[in-house]
This record gives sequence, C-alpha cells and structure tokens, in this order.
Amino acid sequence: MKLTQKESMLLQDLKTSEEICIEKYGQYAQKAEDQALADLFLTIRSKEEEHLKTINRLMEGTVPMMSGSQSQQSSQPGSGQPAEKSHSKNDEYLLKDALDTEKHVSSVYDTCIFEFTDAGARSTLNHIQKEEQEHGQMLYDYMAAHGMCA
Repeated sequence: MKLTQKESMLLQDLKTSEEICIEKYGQYAQKAEDQALADLFLTIRSKEEEHLKTINRLMEGTVPMMSGSQSQQSSQPGSGQPAEKSHSKNDEYLLKDALDTEKHVSSVYDTCIFEFTDAGARSTLNHIQKEEQEHGQMLYDYMAAHGMCA
C-alpha cells in the first residue's frame, strides 16, 4: 500500500496516541489501589501494544490481517459485581481520565477511517476503533460496578 502524505501524518498521530496510552495504562496499573483495576489497566495496555504494532505495520505500507474482536467484557475485573458505596478517589480519577483518553483516541480513529483511500487500511483502523470503544466499555463497566457512575 502506498500512503499519501496525509495518511502518513495521520498514522504518526495514531502512533503517538497509542504510545501515550501504553505509557498511561502502565503508570495507572502501578497507581491503582484495587488490584482488579490494576489488572484491567494491564489488560488494556496489552491491547494498546497490539494496536501500536499494527500502526507501525501500516506506516511501513503493509495492511495486516485483523481477526475478529475479542470482547471479554463479562469476564473483566469489576463486571457483574454489586456497586460499592466506598471507593478510592484515586482509582476513580484514574478511571475517568482513562475513559476520556479512550473517547479521544476513538475519535482520532474515526477521522482516520474517513481519510484513508485503501479499503484494507480503513477496515484495519475500524477494527482498532471498535477495540478502543470496547476499552471504554470495560472502564465504564468497572466504574458502574463500583458505584462510580452518577
């Protein structure tokens, strides 16, 4: 696949976003007071690392084959547990910031999907965007299960 200048710039933006997500989730896993939340951050970090590898391949002009989305929301830490009335303000802050980050990253992918000329690249970016949305759902589900949603 031959990238246009605009596509190259957009991929560089996505690469930077993924690198920030990887760093943020790693730090947040260390800062989380609840071990289940730390595990959730590490799970999402692992997926962000996969996204970065995919973006790097796209930057090289290769459209990787994407497998189906592996949503595991029902088995994620915090899902299906009763809401707790007390929770760590620190963990709540980390979750809200992570959720805001996922919203932003998903919107960047949305823009890129419309800007790419190659159908395979658009499909790959769409696949990643869906996974970013699943990350947001996982974070929200944890918040809801722990009484952090109004």
